[in-house]
Amino acid sequence: MTGHGVQLGTVQETLLIPLYGRAVENRKPEPALRDPRAEEIAGAIDYDFARFDELPSLIGTVLRTSLFDHWVRSFLEEHPEGTVAEIGTGLNTRYERVDNGRARWFELDLPDVIDLRRAFFTDTERRRMIAASVTDESWAASVAKAADGPYFFSAEAVLPFLDEPDVRGVVDLIAARFPGSLLALDTAGPGIITTQDQHDALSKVEARMRWSCSDPSALQDWRPGTRLLTSHTLTTLPQQMYEALPTPYREMLTGLAAQRLPQVEEYRLTLLQLP
Repeated sequence: MTGHGVQLGTVQETLLIPLYGRAVENRKPEPALRDPRAEEIAGAIDYDFARFDELPSLIGTVLRTSLFDHWVRSFLEEHPEGTVAEIGTGLNTRYERVDNGRARWFELDLPDVIDLRRAFFTDTERRRMIAASVTDESWAASVAKAADGPYFFSAEAVLPFLDEPDVRGVVDLIAARFPGSLLALDTAGPGIITTQDQHDALSKVEARMRWSCSDPSALQDWRPGTRLLTSHTLTTLPQQMYEALPTPYREMLTGLAAQRLPQVEEYRLTLLQLP
């Protein structure tokens, strides 16, 4: 599979950044996250990953993924036969890291991404890929028909690349089809949106984020009954997760917290309970 070509749309290309972040992390003696599958996949893709070498954002993507993993694990501990849906799955390997052997999984992304994903993954009885836009209602119908709840939806590094009306539409769609479900998502504040051209990783690709959200608590106002369960920056991770990180990471995050950099403080990782 070595040398597998990549033909992805502009936004879809961004999936290679977190893939490479996990691959690099897996090579470290003391990683924040272990992901040998990501290293294998990155090594099999014909792409200039070197453009992302030594970028601080790689660590950020790993920490974000670790937090989403933490939330999914907690969900499956409470609902071992629940359903997990990865919105904008890219080449994520959360199933390999978190699956409990009983849950149902759906991995949704645009057709070009799913074509690439099928070079490395196959559908199983409990795990299925869906080629569709997150704004297309058909994917929700497919999930609802195929699996019972409760449901956990993970939208990692996806929604900020949409316009706000489309983000609202996605939230409304999930809430309407899957009442009471959990939705994990990331948001970027206005300072991040306006300085993307200087961002260490995004400046290396053409895609740009479009949805600005200065306060995730405002998402509770979008649909009556929505509850913000928790929201974190990368410097305010859950204590249990923070304490499990290698010492260099804890020291780095402590230093970043003291600096209160807008590009760090305006990026939030949030878990919602939909009505």
